[in-house]
Amino acid sequence: MRTDYENWKPLAVDEMNNLFYNLPVQWCIAGGWALDLHIGSQTRKHGDVDVLILREEQLTVYRHLSQDWMLYKAENGELELWREDEYLDLTGDVWACKDDASPWAFQLMLVETEQDDWIYRREQSIRRALRDITLKSPEGIPYLRPEIQLLYKGGSKNIRSKDHDDFHTILPSLSPQEIEWLASALRKQFPEGHAWVDIIRQKKDSR
Repeated sequence: MRTDYENWKPLAVDEMNNLFYNLPVQWCIAGGWALDLHIGSQTRKHGDVDVLILREEQLTVYRHLSQDWMLYKAENGELELWREDEYLDLTGDVWACKDDASPWAFQLMLVETEQDDWIYRREQSIRRALRDITLKSPEGIPYLRPEIQLLYKGGSKNIRSKDHDDFHTILPSLSPQEIEWLASALRKQFPEGHAWVDIIRQKKDSR
């Protein structure tokens, strides 16, 4: 078990692309870097780098990465080594490092699917076709669509100041269809209301 949660030296996005490029799985850059790939420039400093993978493809990813990386499953606020052939049914995050004394290099996000659909675990009625959850940068790096990444940020129990900043930075770059999808998803998860939905409505009304 490791407890050095802040000990990060993340790989660069192009290094992540090289690491995952030849894997026969669906993957994409997620988190704040996904939003920056959408904008086309880095908008703020990032303390880590996230890669989204499908839960059903986790063992393929494990076999590839475990040749050179130590993988720790993040569960209940603790980090424990992910063992060979251990299928993670509920774990949402896996952290990777070179050895048990080196900094964390990247994080895997395991997401749910059903047939050909991605499922938002916090509100499982929110779904998208798997073929429609990613875009590609001009360099060919796959990244999570911005409206889906903003849903992950805005749908969290603890929305951080950087999440609010990301929302305000990215919102002007979204198409009307992307903005409406985000607002609709947030309304579905939070029928009692959400601050970002109010902001979207105010911007729409001011046009």
